[in-house]
Amino acid sequence: MYNITLIPGDGIGPEITEAAKVAIEATGVKINWETVKAGADCIETDGTPLPEKVLESIRKNRVALKGPITTPIGTGFRSVNVTLRKELNLFAALRPAKTMLGIKSRYDNVDLVIVRENTEDLYAGIERKIDEDTAESIKIITRGASEKIAKFAFDYAVKENRKKVTAVTKANICKLSDGLFLEATRKIAADYSQIKYEELLVDNMCMQLVQQPELYDVLVLPNLYGDIVSDLSAGLVGGLGVAPGVNFGDDIAVFEPVHGSSPSLKGLNKANPTALILSASLMLKHIGEAEAADKLYNAVTNVIQKGEILTFDLGGSASTMDFAKAVADEVRKS
Repeated sequence: MYNITLIPGDGIGPEITEAAKVAIEATGVKINWETVKAGADCIETDGTPLPEKVLESIRKNRVALKGPITTPIGTGFRSVNVTLRKELNLFAALRPAKTMLGIKSRYDNVDLVIVRENTEDLYAGIERKIDEDTAESIKIITRGASEKIAKFAFDYAVKENRKKVTAVTKANICKLSDGLFLEATRKIAADYSQIKYEELLVDNMCMQLVQQPELYDVLVLPNLYGDIVSDLSAGLVGGLGVAPGVNFGDDIAVFEPVHGSSPSLKGLNKANPTALILSASLMLKHIGEAEAADKLYNAVTNVIQKGEILTFDLGGSASTMDFAKAVADEVRKS
């Protein structure tokens, strides 16, 4: 029995997390879900969108499955996602982007993994108003964080039998900050002679990805570029609705879809749970249930490829739960 924190989130979050639970349960892996609430609805009850009990639960269980959470606009509250990463030191965001048969895309051979540094860069939130007409934001890049994310990327490449790591920066312009990121990554790359290493500027990387994404494997990037390129990569394989993700700390992992909470779809039972179910597949692999993880992933791909039970964004009319039940049926058949 695994003790895992479940954060349903808000918007479509509760609906897709219930759907994901149905699909996970079909694998036979026994999980004790410790459900804790976070998001905009908690402001009224707890005075914050991220109650301390959420952090306590994750620290205790070390693994969490998280639905999307709305960041309140204009309320003074910091993004829950950013705060989670900071409080739990979730230094690495890993976002796979892989072609899936049955999903419309301009590409048929994409298999990328984006490794994004998660704790610094412009996302450190250090900014100020210089005067009424000028604002300043400080970009922080440190050697320690850069070496840590580079090592994570190369270790992942070795573990998953990947062939190449590409470091992505704008070091021709940000010579000191991005230059430091490259310097740190080169140092780490020297210890992994079995993995091909290359460097691209972020603007060129974006062009290359839309022209020939099949040439790339693992990309390692500072925070801002990683955020942008991971969404671009999701677009190559069908969009955010099919894009899983995970944030890693030293001994904590929070699994979540890349997409947002889509408040306009709340309560309609029509949101696509694919990204969260695929995130759950990554979670099962992380806790040592590789066979169950593969069954869950293959079940999703089988349902989508058949094209009979699809949510509206994939061209069908199935409900969120109908899709999840179809995935669960495929898991049981395997």
